[in-house]
Amino acid sequence: MENRYAGSRYDGARGWAFVLLAGVIAFMLVLQGCGNKEEGNASPSDSESASQAAGKSPSAPASDSGDATPSGSAEEPARDVPEVLNYGYIGLNDKNQSTGAEGWGLYKGIIQEELKKYGVKEVKLTGFPNGPDQTESLISGRLDIGSLGDTPAIIARAGGAKTRLIAQPSTRTIGYLIAGKDGPKTLQELKGKTIAIQKGSFMHRYVVGLLNDAGVTDYKLVHMLIPDAQAALANGSVDAMTDVGVTALKSLDSGNVQLDVSSDHPELLGTSATVVSEDYLTKFPDFPKVWNAAREKALADLKQHPDEYYQFVADIQKTTVDVVKKLTPIEDIKETAFTDDGLKLLEGTKNFLVEEKIAKKDFAINDWVLRAE
Repeated sequence: MENRYAGSRYDGARGWAFVLLAGVIAFMLVLQGCGNKEEGNASPSDSESASQAAGKSPSAPASDSGDATPSGSAEEPARDVPEVLNYGYIGLNDKNQSTGAEGWGLYKGIIQEELKKYGVKEVKLTGFPNGPDQTESLISGRLDIGSLGDTPAIIARAGGAKTRLIAQPSTRTIGYLIAGKDGPKTLQELKGKTIAIQKGSFMHRYVVGLLNDAGVTDYKLVHMLIPDAQAALANGSVDAMTDVGVTALKSLDSGNVQLDVSSDHPELLGTSATVVSEDYLTKFPDFPKVWNAAREKALADLKQHPDEYYQFVADIQKTTVDVVKKLTPIEDIKETAFTDDGLKLLEGTKNFLVEEKIAKKDFAINDWVLRAE
């Protein structure tokens, strides 16, 4: 009896141990299942954070801060955003600096700081004497982005240049038609005369449109950069020339005669254009959004320091603050990438260039404009 009862107690203990072990295993399985369920229900933001931490999000900026957030998903292959951005502007100066909101932003480092979040470590600036020279560098691939006049940008696009227009920073470029001291005194007197222009520039479009409207024909246009044109005007090789900005005012101060100024003809005002090569956009599709956001931030800073900005431009152009305020007031800088008035001027300029066969072929402005989404 004792042996039978002892065996029963032993077998019972073993049974209870088995039950206990099975319970522990079942409990562990339940916990594991709950853990898997929680991972499966993780929020998108948690998943994105994990992907970004692992370096899987190609279109996220290198820093968590920033106003512009490019499109894309963690599943996309990494994009090869070049570390160097090559930027061209119009103007040759010993400081190698441009003006406007872009120039101010680059001078203060505001634009570089924004681009750095997306992998761009350096912005290289290159100045050009005119727009046609700059567009050649864009076409050849030496530049990624350029700020220039609308006329050369349109002519290049009409000629097949693979660019996209991402902004019109200004819509009030003023040109002058100037004659020598002893030269013509009216537009009508330009008949049969020689006029120096910068072929393919805003001033080319301006003077042809002006003389067409005035009914003046039988004149000759010759291509000269402004320094050469000034010398030719002085020695009588040309009878008139187009000029712009500080050099135009200096020419008039020296005694030369103003035959016309484009501000008297709103339809002949020039606009500026910021264009980007399509090749660069394949590497950095979100660039227009990032660039324009950085530009707007630079403009906001500029408006907080107007006196400093005017002095900055005066130093670049080797003139006075009063002249800068007269030629390029801050109020002329556009706050947004595009305006209806600016695009209307652009359409008019394009149509004129096509009609005059200065632009090779017509194209739709809307197909060229790239608005940041």
